[in-house]
Amino acid sequence: MFEQFPKTRPALPEEIARIYVRWYRENREGGSAAASAAQAVEAWLHRQVAADLRPGASGVSTLELGAGTLNQLGFEPACGPYDIVEPFAELFRDSPALARVRHVHADIREVPAEARYDRITSSAVLEHLCDLPEVLARSCLLLAEGGTFRASIPSEGTWVWYLSWRLSTGLEFWLRHRLDYGRIMRHEHVNTAREIEEVLRYFFGEVSMKVFGLSRGISLFQHFACAQPRRDRAHAYLHG
Repeated sequence: MFEQFPKTRPALPEEIARIYVRWYRENREGGSAAASAAQAVEAWLHRQVAADLRPGASGVSTLELGAGTLNQLGFEPACGPYDIVEPFAELFRDSPALARVRHVHADIREVPAEARYDRITSSAVLEHLCDLPEVLARSCLLLAEGGTFRASIPSEGTWVWYLSWRLSTGLEFWLRHRLDYGRIMRHEHVNTAREIEEVLRYFFGEVSMKVFGLSRGISLFQHFACAQPRRDRAHAYLHG
């Protein structure tokens, strides 16, 4: 299962690389018609991640992987310490939500080994990780007793997901820049939904799944709630 990891991210062609950072911020902030519409649909991803929290809860510690522009915080009640992992500081530097964040890490390897979290979360992140098994193994070791790992992802690798971006963001990108958005998708989404589920089920003894659609293969998004981290497998992967 792990022979393909860590993966190598396909390089962007020069003409896309020149506009990539500006496009990325615009896309994450809903700065175009297609991006704004996509964010409205993607709210499902964020709501699922936050579904385990109840208003008035307190003392619940969270580590968010790939926090981006901190948009997940808009869906979560303030209920305890909130730490993030995000290597792209430009995305959150000016966000007013940064006041709610306790610690910022550029890489999960920076999180102290003795830290423990009741929740480790991610929204539309796992499909981007070239070192997916390592990140999930480290997440297993950082979960507190009884903690949960909650992740929402696009249904990458299915025809529904392909058509959804090809006929929306992809079309808009082509009309504006006359460039192939598929090159960005191949650069960004290095893991399919099926690969992600396989790795999650290897590292967690309990995995429940919901889809935004009819099934795994006929859906836009998938959400996983994982418990019972298999710490022995995590240790073996990281140190074996």
